[in-house]
Amino acid sequence: MPLTHISLRAGKPETYRQAIFHSLYRAMHETFNVPEDNQFMTIREHDASNFRYGASFMGIARSDDLVFIQITANNTRTVEQKKVLFARITELLGISPGIRPEDVFVSLVEVQKENWSLGLGLAQYA
Repeated sequence: MPLTHISLRAGKPETYRQAIFHSLYRAMHETFNVPEDNQFMTIREHDASNFRYGASFMGIARSDDLVFIQITANNTRTVEQKKVLFARITELLGISPGIRPEDVFVSLVEVQKENWSLGLGLAQYA
């Protein structure tokens, strides 16, 4: 049950943003076994004055096309699955919408399964 928040600089067309959604869901479906129709994602766009990043932190040359991706998911995946997820996200975003690998920044936040309520005021996984 991932919940994904994406942040990027404002100005990209809707087709670009939809391609991000599609590529991210595909990567999670393939590597984290996220089921069909389990798509809970948002995109936030920021003007230049509200979007800051380290342009060369850790020796990675980032550009203004940088995309921050924060995925909150159950803490049930192995380190190997996480590595495969990060690589697949980067690969698919490179294909569509064409984001350079240097501009894909992913943060995975893991939570206990009982920390979700997916609606109706119920803790579906508890």
